[in-house]
Amino acid sequence: MANRKAVVTGASRGIGRAIAVALAADGLDVVCVSTREGGCAETLEAIAAAGGTGAAHALDIADAEAVAAFADRVLADGPVHVLVNNAGITRDGAFLRMSDADFDAVLATNLRGAFLMCRAFARALSKADAPRIVNIGSVVGSTGNPGQVNYAASKAGLIGMSKALAKELGGRGVTVNVVEPGFIETDMTAGLPEAVRSAALASIPLRRFGGPEDVATLVRFLCSESAGYVTGQILAVDGGMTM
Repeated sequence: MANRKAVVTGASRGIGRAIAVALAADGLDVVCVSTREGGCAETLEAIAAAGGTGAAHALDIADAEAVAAFADRVLADGPVHVLVNNAGITRDGAFLRMSDADFDAVLATNLRGAFLMCRAFARALSKADAPRIVNIGSVVGSTGNPGQVNYAASKAGLIGMSKALAKELGGRGVTVNVVEPGFIETDMTAGLPEAVRSAALASIPLRRFGGPEDVATLVRFLCSESAGYVTGQILAVDGGMTM
């Protein structure tokens, strides 16, 4: 996959970092996106250690003007072949006490942000060889989860958007798929109460939590030329938790 470029949002840590490093190891030049300057420094170090190349940009993906300007800068340096929308936030809380601000913030990043990134790069992807879009969802987008009405809504919306995009962009050769991680060991899950972790583990047939690399492996395949006939699919990486 040499001479190809990927853009990965939420690449500063966890699943996003693992995806960025995996794609770089496959020979892609990876543009790593995070919300703050210097946020992807460790990711770039890991990419270099894997023998790859990359660059980092700070971006608020919920800001339409900022996303459009970012896409112009990236595309000025050459075509983009792969877009991975991984950036996401949580603002968990009971539904009856959830504020408008917490609901809107999660949808702004998780769903609107992915929409803006897809829109900004769609035309360029349509002209690239073997173009790929992979949106990182969550199993709760398919199953729901108490205390995560906003998060589940954003990830469910991502499924509908991705299926529609797969149909709209398929004629141009662009594949669009959703990867739904289950319980993955990241900073986002590390702070959960032990009772929650124990209950989750008991529901997983493989009897272990996943790692970011488990998700990156599937994304790596979907971004490859071998996955050219896979589109509009929702693929869970969850140890069998939702089967």
